[in-house]
Amino acid sequence: MKYNTIIFDFDYTLADATYGIVSSFNHAFSRLEIPGCDCERIKRTVGLSLDEAFVQLTGDEDKATINSFRSFFREKADEVMSKNTVLFEDTVSTLQKLKNDGINTGIVTTKYHYRIDETLNIHGISDLVDVIVGGEDVRVPKPSPEGLLLAIASLSTDLDEVLYIGDSLVDAKTAMAANVDFAAVTTGTTDREEFSQYPYVKILKNLSELFNQ
Repeated sequence: MKYNTIIFDFDYTLADATYGIVSSFNHAFSRLEIPGCDCERIKRTVGLSLDEAFVQLTGDEDKATINSFRSFFREKADEVMSKNTVLFEDTVSTLQKLKNDGINTGIVTTKYHYRIDETLNIHGISDLVDVIVGGEDVRVPKPSPEGLLLAIASLSTDLDEVLYIGDSLVDAKTAMAANVDFAAVTTGTTDREEFSQYPYVKILKNLSELFNQ
């Protein structure tokens, strides 16, 4: 492998948190007396910041309402998110193989850093990830390259030795903005044709295909 560092998005790249995400959105909508959204519409917003997802789903850009939404979302997510997050079946083996091969690993996500810590601890794999950059660690969310560049800097590696793997066009745009190679994985809601609009080195059906020549 030409890379010494592989950095991943989290939701729908390493894990499926659909239950927690949908529950938290609809809990917040209920608290705000806003009609709920169906699962598929909500899933299409994963990868966006909570603020952007709220605007996309409701069309409401009122700052006070968005702040309330974020608070209500977190209220429910603290209860249900991590314990209902399911790792994909090849997530642990992929991270373990990378670790055994001496490759740096990281996670860059719009999800809260502490939530990722919590989930990795539940699954006993915190030692397989070298750096985490969450939504609260940056000033501007993806597709800004800020989080990805922060992770890369913390690992003291060069841009041309980094591969970023993600499941959404937000991830593709993030890699492009950071000037690092991108591999798409189609375990989320974005298909091969959509990814083909952006630079990529691989489009994977699952993480295990990362090791195919």
